[in-house]
Amino acid sequence: MSHEASTPAIVSLAAGGFAGAIEAFATYPFEFAKTRVQLREQKGVPTPKNPFKVVLGVYRTEGLPALYKGCSTLVIGSVGKDGIRFLSFDTIKNQFKDPETGTLSPLRNLAAGMLSGVVASVTAVTPTERIKTALIDDARNEKRYRSMTHCIRTILKEDGVMGLYRGLAGTTLKQAGATAFRMGTYNILKDYEKRRDIKQTTATNFANGSVAGIVTTLATQPFDTIKTRCQSARGASTVEAFRSIVADYGMKGFWKGTTTRLGRTVFSGGILFTTYEWAAAILNPLVMPKDELLT
Repeated sequence: MSHEASTPAIVSLAAGGFAGAIEAFATYPFEFAKTRVQLREQKGVPTPKNPFKVVLGVYRTEGLPALYKGCSTLVIGSVGKDGIRFLSFDTIKNQFKDPETGTLSPLRNLAAGMLSGVVASVTAVTPTERIKTALIDDARNEKRYRSMTHCIRTILKEDGVMGLYRGLAGTTLKQAGATAFRMGTYNILKDYEKRRDIKQTTATNFANGSVAGIVTTLATQPFDTIKTRCQSARGASTVEAFRSIVADYGMKGFWKGTTTRLGRTVFSGGILFTTYEWAAAILNPLVMPKDELLT
């Protein structure tokens, strides 16, 4: 991410997309559990807060395939989302960085992350999150979606293209904040380590990514909760989602699913950035001229 030589656009896109797919598949059961917790509870059936209990409960009652309901949508979406997110972040970051040191101030790191989050939300995240959430919600209630493609066709038939963009405001706010904190925190830590000649290893990358995941989760959870309510099977406006959360749980409801989301983001942050750095290290020599690699 913070390199002396600029990362080529094709490397950012490919490495980011690959990292997103690996991270999404590896941690999906926790994403499933978090979404289940945020959706309205069925009467008399409270949802446990412990992500491991949610995962175990679904596995026992509905089987392993249920834990991966909507996974293909998230994986496909993550290829686009993280490919675009890393590409836009690296592109914006290159415009903001200090030409001599190749690093950014903490504020500029956060600003670059925020802008790339908006781009990712509009181009990839909102539609795929809408489909994933609708599939998870439908699986516990009506069970009318036969597959991802059937879900997409149904949404388009009932609500048109804008049906895929339900929750755009909440998702964009979440993505802007999440990408600012995730990419920003990771790069702030990495720049700090570079200034002190701390070697960048797999363990260092994973630790930095995990810290970034924790910071991101705590800072953006309310937006994620609103987004999930907006993107349930039947959908809801941002205002309706806001009101329903307050009515159901009060203000603390906006942090519902924090524990289950942390169960995922601690690992996902580490996996995402470690895989990205690994993929970029392999791709860079294939794309960049040798003289640039040596600078």
